[in-house]
Amino acid sequence: MTRTRFVSALFYLPLFAGCATHYTHYSEAPLATNFPTNKQPKLQAAAHWNVIAGDVAKQISTGLKDKRPLFVNQSSVKTAFERAFTNDLISALVADGYTVLKSPAGALSVDVDTQAVRFSANRPQYNHAGRATALTTDVWALHQAEATATADAYSWFRSEFATGKTPRTEIIVTTSVTDVSQYFVRSTSVYYVADSDQMLYQATPLTTRTIPLTGGQ
Repeated sequence: MTRTRFVSALFYLPLFAGCATHYTHYSEAPLATNFPTNKQPKLQAAAHWNVIAGDVAKQISTGLKDKRPLFVNQSSVKTAFERAFTNDLISALVADGYTVLKSPAGALSVDVDTQAVRFSANRPQYNHAGRATALTTDVWALHQAEATATADAYSWFRSEFATGKTPRTEIIVTTSVTDVSQYFVRSTSVYYVADSDQMLYQATPLTTRTIPLTGGQ
C-alpha cells in the first residue's frame, strides 16, 4: 500500500466508525423487560380487610378539605369482601370523626369498586436467598453462603414474605368520594389474594331455574 492510499484509509476510518456508532437496531416487537421490584401485600385474613379499610379512611381524611357528611354506598355490594370492607370503612370513618349518614341526601357518596383478576399459573416468586447474619447488635446482612445466624434473625427476615407460590388471583380496590358533578378523593390499590380464598372476592353468578306450571282441571 502506498503512503497516499494509507493516509486516505486513515481519513475515512473515523467516518465508518461514526456510522457504526449511530446504527439503529430494529425488532418486530418491543423487548419484554421487568418492572423495578416492589412489594404487594397478600390478603389472608378478615383482619387484613380491616387494615386496608383504615388506610382508605386515612386517604379520604387527607384528601377532603373539610369533614363533610359521608354516605358509604352499600347497594352494589356483591361479595363477602365488599360487604366486610364497606362495613369496616364505615367504622373507620366514624372513628376518624366523620358524620356517616344512613341515606345519601346531603352527603358525599363513598363508592367502593372491586375487581378480581386471575393471571396464569406458576408465576415466579423471588424473595431473597441466603441466611441472615448479625454484623453488629442491630445490623443484619444476607449472605448467599451458609452462615451462622440466630433463629430469631432468620425468622424475622422470612416473616416479611408470604409463603407459597405467587398467587394467581389479585384484587383491585378503587374507592371514590364524589357528588353529582365531581370526584373529591379517588384511590386505587392492588393486593394479592390467596387462591384458595378467591370465592370471597368474586360475585356469585345468579342462577335461574325453569319451573314447569301445570294448569288445573
